[in-house]
Amino acid sequence: MEQFKYDNRIVKNFAYATMLWGLVGMLVGVIAAFQLYWPALSFKLPYTTFGRLRPVHTNAVIFAFVGNGIFMGVYYSLQRLLKARMFSDLLSKIHFWGWQLIIVLAAASLLLGYTTGKEYAELEWPIDILIALIWVTFGVNMFGTIFKRREKHLYVGIWFYIATFVTVAMLHIVNSIELPISLTKSYSWYAGVQDALVQWWYGHNAVAFFLTTPYLGVMYYFLPKAANRPVYSYRLSIVHFWALIFLYIWAGPHHLLYTSLPDWAQSLGTAFSVMLLAPSWGGMFNGLLTLRGAWDKVREDAILKFLVVAITAYGMSTFEGPLLSLKNVNAISHFTDWTVAHVHVGALGWNGFMTFAMLYWLMPRMFNTEIYSKKLMNTHFWLGTLGILLYAIPMYWSGFSQSLSWSEFTADGTLRYTFMDTVVRVKLLYLLRGLGGTIYLGGFIVMLYNLIKTVKKGSLQADEAASAPALLNATGGHQGEHWHRWLERRPIQFLVLSLVAVAIGGIVEFIPTFLVKSNIPTIASVKPYTPLELEGRDIYIKEGCYNCHSQMIRPFRHETERYGEYSKAGEFVYDHPFQWGSKRTGPDLAREGGRNPDSWHFKHMYEPSWITTGSIMPAYPWLFKDDVDGSMLEKKINAMRTLGVPYAEGYEKLAMADYKAQAKGIVDGLSVDDDVQKMIKAEGITKIESKEIIALIAYLQRLGTDIKKTSLTSK
Repeated sequence: MEQFKYDNRIVKNFAYATMLWGLVGMLVGVIAAFQLYWPALSFKLPYTTFGRLRPVHTNAVIFAFVGNGIFMGVYYSLQRLLKARMFSDLLSKIHFWGWQLIIVLAAASLLLGYTTGKEYAELEWPIDILIALIWVTFGVNMFGTIFKRREKHLYVGIWFYIATFVTVAMLHIVNSIELPISLTKSYSWYAGVQDALVQWWYGHNAVAFFLTTPYLGVMYYFLPKAANRPVYSYRLSIVHFWALIFLYIWAGPHHLLYTSLPDWAQSLGTAFSVMLLAPSWGGMFNGLLTLRGAWDKVREDAILKFLVVAITAYGMSTFEGPLLSLKNVNAISHFTDWTVAHVHVGALGWNGFMTFAMLYWLMPRMFNTEIYSKKLMNTHFWLGTLGILLYAIPMYWSGFSQSLSWSEFTADGTLRYTFMDTVVRVKLLYLLRGLGGTIYLGGFIVMLYNLIKTVKKGSLQADEAASAPALLNATGGHQGEHWHRWLERRPIQFLVLSLVAVAIGGIVEFIPTFLVKSNIPTIASVKPYTPLELEGRDIYIKEGCYNCHSQMIRPFRHETERYGEYSKAGEFVYDHPFQWGSKRTGPDLAREGGRNPDSWHFKHMYEPSWITTGSIMPAYPWLFKDDVDGSMLEKKINAMRTLGVPYAEGYEKLAMADYKAQAKGIVDGLSVDDDVQKMIKAEGITKIESKEIIALIAYLQRLGTDIKKTSLTSK
């Protein structure tokens, strides 16, 4: 027997970080939720609008709360499953502090408006590089531990950890290929349809391989431990793992149904999404059936209650995902709050409750004590469950209401409702959603109090003593064993095979989209953005407008009646990044150009309620005070030319002159509007032609004008 010690200090650090960032991420989420009912909660500040808080919330919850929760569970379970201390205490510390640095940099940069404009991948290139380095550090530490293990076979949980490591690395690197022009600004290497495909290949599989597979790994460890039962089926675990990682990677295009993505790619995403139901529910049943014979204990043990609801929420989400990938269902759900409800059932139920169960199980054991209060654990459970219901049900209701209202016609064939009518209809549901999030956050605070009291009455076992026999032959097997046992003894082969399984889908989808020109036919009338429009587009992205507005008109009668001609693939060939959006809190802007005069946009951005009674859009008064930083205009033109935008050689030297000429034209047009002139005078705005609002107006007025419009009705 060899004597060694488990490192509980690194687990404790990740546990503390999980609790800290969970509090921050959920608090920001609650504030953002209430902003959709009370837009004044943005306080007319550039750092607190919904467009900037929403990516802070998603990144904080996904990469800070869940990310630290993943590492907490992995570092605890990996050591015990392998009967070995982590490979390097130094690498563990670098990983921990590096990840916390990434989180702080992410929050600060997003609040300041430094964003790539790609959902769940908004961070700029220096942070992307840091993420890659820290992720490799984690991988080296994990595989170093696997190589020095004292257990011959890799347990099922470790299979999911390996797949998570290799797939997240692949997703992050491919989606983050961008062209930097400064420390805080870059452009996606991909454009339009290609960028959309890569982004949602990444976005869907970030959910799959960051929010799902590592948590399935910790489920396979902590559920049997908490229930004191073996996993229900080893063979089902094998089918669950390999089918899941192979099928998941193909499903990204189901986020782009009825868009300008080629139909064959959409159909491929739908087909594989439907197939995903089988392995997903196989995993759910493997978890729930592990509790056979332990249901009496579930009624008494709050940890098992959290686990049962978490696995059930996983099953619900993985049933709803394939359902939403069906074109006839997606036509109803896409761009509505139904998607928000679906995502949060998974996030709050699966990730949240699984994390709470881990914390409640880990902390007393690491601090060699009992939980402070079992009653408070049960209180947290019921508050969390009530919070999920009060969050999800109004969002489902809101989603159905939006879809039905958007598509309803009168008897004479005109749209029954304006877009604003549908916003007013769901405002109360947004308030209820905020209350549900507040209750869920309240339960989280109850847990924090309970765990703080638990820690105070215990003492950390920083180096937990353990013993196990040495592993003399890691690769040796025995006759008649299951074929998969051979693979479980060979981590490198397991890693390579996992990489092959997850790479196939992306390769099959990418190669035709990137290399076959007929998939993205060009349109002669589509021209590059002018320098002023390019600067305006960057401001649009900086303010996070894509969080509430789409730029993709689907080929439905109610959409073409409301917005204009449906969107074509060739319209977006100069868009780095694409801006199709995924949610319509506000109307689609794909054909916004020319709908309203410049003065309308000027007043609307300053105070939306002046233009539209009941609007939930925040005001943007700083756009009227802040000057456009034109110092990078030449670099931007050069970068766009590098990316394939056909600006003439030497045009960067002429760009500023064109910029000023177009800006002057907009300002001259505004001068004839008396209300605008009164506002400019009252606010003391000078040098209006250099302000960000002028560039933003230029961009909004350009949208959709390259394509001849059909008749439009009021939005």
